[in-house]
Amino acid sequence: MANEIHISFNASDRSYFSILKKEIHQIAVGLHFSQKKIGEIDIIVAEITSNLAKHAGGGEILVHAITAPDEEGLEIISLDNGPGMTDPLKMINDGMSTANTLGHGLGAIKRLSDNFEIFSLKDWGTVLLSRVFKKSSTAQSKSKSKTEIRSIVVAKPGETVSGDATFHKVTKEHVTLFIGDGLGHGIEAYKAVMHAVDTVAKTPFILSPSEMLRQIHTETKRTRGLVGTVAIYSIKQKTWNICGIGNIATKSTNGFTSKNYLSYNGIIGHNIPNTLKEQVTDAEHSQTIIMCSDGIKTRWDLQKYPGILKCDLSILATVIYKDHARKTDDMSVIVGRVNGKI
Repeated sequence: MANEIHISFNASDRSYFSILKKEIHQIAVGLHFSQKKIGEIDIIVAEITSNLAKHAGGGEILVHAITAPDEEGLEIISLDNGPGMTDPLKMINDGMSTANTLGHGLGAIKRLSDNFEIFSLKDWGTVLLSRVFKKSSTAQSKSKSKTEIRSIVVAKPGETVSGDATFHKVTKEHVTLFIGDGLGHGIEAYKAVMHAVDTVAKTPFILSPSEMLRQIHTETKRTRGLVGTVAIYSIKQKTWNICGIGNIATKSTNGFTSKNYLSYNGIIGHNIPNTLKEQVTDAEHSQTIIMCSDGIKTRWDLQKYPGILKCDLSILATVIYKDHARKTDDMSVIVGRVNGKI
């Protein structure tokens, strides 16, 4: 499935709160949530903005409409550069407060969310994740899944579409991840990268990453062009096969060691190398694959975030975005993890 963009809302000042509350409310209405669920989403957003104002001096809210047939819902992520918390789990309990308030905020958000998670470090800030599904049973089924794939795609500030896109496909034999970055930004970059996504999505059989890139190259010759990386996990062979062209940063990590994957020079749709070879890695338990467009600075190190690999992968992607987004281009991160059979 193609992963829709996260809409970024400025929550740095109370003057923005009424506008973002109305816009997020309309997104929920457009997804055809029940009136009860819409009311609960309104409360979640109100509590998030209140916490940002009281404890962090403002921040940013990312909202993502989840439209997959088996997972319809809304993802809301708040991030800030506030003082952070030394014990975020303790602060979730109702009545806990550091600002002389009733302290019901985090507890209310957790109760009303189907998925809730928080990551915080002292003097660094906080990332809070809330997902609400149209059917609460969705959260239970997803929690049992052996395959986790999450992404953050945010358009360049001022743009309504993103020239970055991510895509993933899961079958009984393979897991395919794709990230693409159309040259430049705006509508023409969007058209180029969506041609690439359509090519990956409509291919009825599994190609190797290099073959897939050549297929994308053929199908995008009339576009502005793009850079991109394909990673395919083989369930049978328990290997990751990875190949990329252009400025896409790709890294695998198991929490102890990390490996970077180099991309070939070139522009998909215009000029690519005659020879493309995959980099093959034997998969390890809980191995995490992370791919970022060049809208994200490359020198990120997960060792700086103790416990991050135990978090929901949307939290992990957001942490990278929070500290390393350039904000001068479209920005995207896709994170995948396969634990055992699908």
